[in-house]
Amino acid sequence: MAGIGETLMKNVETWRKFAQSFDVNGARIAFWTSADPSEQKPWLLLIHGYPTSSWDWTGIWDGLSANFNLAALDMLGFGLSDKPTSTYYSIVSQADLQEALLSHLGVSEAHIFAHDYGNSVGQELLARHNEGALSFAIKSMCFLNGGLFPEQHRALTIQKLGLSPLGPLLGAMLSRDKLRDTFNGIFGPNTKPSAAEIDAHWAFLTEQNGRKVFHKLLQYIPQRKANRERWVGALKNTHLPLCLINGGTDPISGKHLYDYFCEQVPKATAYLLNDIGHYPHTESPERTLKAFFRFHSISES
Repeated sequence: MAGIGETLMKNVETWRKFAQSFDVNGARIAFWTSADPSEQKPWLLLIHGYPTSSWDWTGIWDGLSANFNLAALDMLGFGLSDKPTSTYYSIVSQADLQEALLSHLGVSEAHIFAHDYGNSVGQELLARHNEGALSFAIKSMCFLNGGLFPEQHRALTIQKLGLSPLGPLLGAMLSRDKLRDTFNGIFGPNTKPSAAEIDAHWAFLTEQNGRKVFHKLLQYIPQRKANRERWVGALKNTHLPLCLINGGTDPISGKHLYDYFCEQVPKATAYLLNDIGHYPHTESPERTLKAFFRFHSISES
């Protein structure tokens, strides 16, 4: 599957075609990998954000797969994976899925690259690693924009609505145009998503009546507050190489998050993309890749 990233960004059906799946506790989980048995490369686990899917990574898939075997899944309730309406969606259970995927692939150690919702999943995995309770070894962890510190997260109105008693109405109220407007508000001034990108995100979000669980997935916000000591502590107490690549104009977790991260985790590497918003890997794939590989060259030296 390596070498078709540019095609993937243009053709959602190509991404669907290359989806594989495995079952976890009765749920079908979609995943993708670039692994080539003939090439000995380190593994990189990609963890997507809310409310999108692993398709987010297609803009940098080719660039990453040149140096890594990639593994990415759509978490429960997202993308092409099952979206049960009776499930309590927890970050802990989503972290379990990441462990299950690497076990399914026979991977014993991996680097991690996470975004948004996936940051909390990554922090839970990091906490398990620090405790010696993880089924694989983490080699390094890199984050994109997201709520690493709940006190720095600036929730959008739509997120606050989803957590209110009116939450079940959120999915019914959501439309492609509202999704576009929301994304336009969190992307950089010169890097707004194209119509094709919005179409793709909308297709994956609405797969399997996904709007019915849209509000349920927002439970990650109170979970971050309840688990702050564990998940922030994981950042502060680890000896692993850590990195943040941050889009500075993001109103949710932009430069204010970058500054706070540098203060709270001073030993970590951090890069600020001043004119980029909440999705650096789709807004500016080249700069995101440059920062990511710079981090890895530093961490391996």
